[in-house]
Amino acid sequence: MSPLLFLVVALAGGVGAAARFALDSVIHSTTARRRLGTALPWGTLAINLSGSLLLGVLVGAVGAGALGDEWQWALGSGFLGGYTTFSTASFETVRMLQQRRWTAGLVNGLLQLVVATALAGAGLWLGSLL
Repeated sequence: MSPLLFLVVALAGGVGAAARFALDSVIHSTTARRRLGTALPWGTLAINLSGSLLLGVLVGAVGAGALGDEWQWALGSGFLGGYTTFSTASFETVRMLQQRRWTAGLVNGLLQLVVATALAGAGLWLGSLL
């Protein structure tokens, strides 16, 4: 990896983390909380599910030759690595289970795992069409 690509990945990771913070803040705003409720961590779900879809599209596009490998590093490892947050999703699921919120914990865990994987697969297919 060249020093320039390393710098681009690092900067893209920072931008991804800022995007995650911004989207999570919007979703946790008072208006959004009233609409969505507080049973599930909607911000983390939206971030991880959209990130899984986007990563699938990116990897599919690189695999199809529509984008060069450096894009996978910059956007995949950099931006989407900073944007998505598996550790927060895991922590929130465990916290719900510790609070004996069994249904919410199970739903959150399954959404994070099953739906994110399905979206990554759909994204991979979509990206391969480019």
